[in-house]
Amino acid sequence: MSPNNAQAPSTGRPRSEEAHKAILDATLELLVEVGFSALTVEGVAARAGVGKATIYRRWPSKLPLVVEAFGQLPGFDEVDSGSLAEDLKKMLRAYLQSFNTTALAVVLPSLAGERTHNPELSELFEPVSKERRQPLLHAFDRAKQRGEVPADLDINLAADLVVGPIAVALFFKGGKLNPKMVGPMVDMALEGIRKVA
Repeated sequence: MSPNNAQAPSTGRPRSEEAHKAILDATLELLVEVGFSALTVEGVAARAGVGKATIYRRWPSKLPLVVEAFGQLPGFDEVDSGSLAEDLKKMLRAYLQSFNTTALAVVLPSLAGERTHNPELSELFEPVSKERRQPLLHAFDRAKQRGEVPADLDINLAADLVVGPIAVALFFKGGKLNPKMVGPMVDMALEGIRKVA
């Protein structure tokens, strides 16, 4: 075996990884440009510079492709400052900054709306959505251990109360989400949570 032949497998892998990234990037670009309904595997293939077969070898349809592409976008970061309020504020400010500067601002509302009448997408999207929410739940778990919130607090409901205003601003008010909303939003939510818990 010649040295060139010996190196062939290692040079193929980067190309495969590059193609994978190009496909995911193209998917996000097209989600922003044309939305979920108009996005096609053919369009992604053309944008990524690959054949349709290359995509279908990795994803059986556009649904898992779209969900994996969405998973590449920023989510909540883990923050542990020793204070629930500070953790939530830092986490949410960073998230809104990412939201306003990435494809997330267009892709998330598009997929959220599509879920209501696409059960298959909803089923594939749910685990990704739950995973991206974990840092919020971890912050409340740590707060329980520190005694900042009651031990029997429903942390899923508490997390919903904290981020609820973001959904209201996004789906009913439109426009960019202002990170300045985070401080009052967290303070009011936590005040309410502590009063009723």
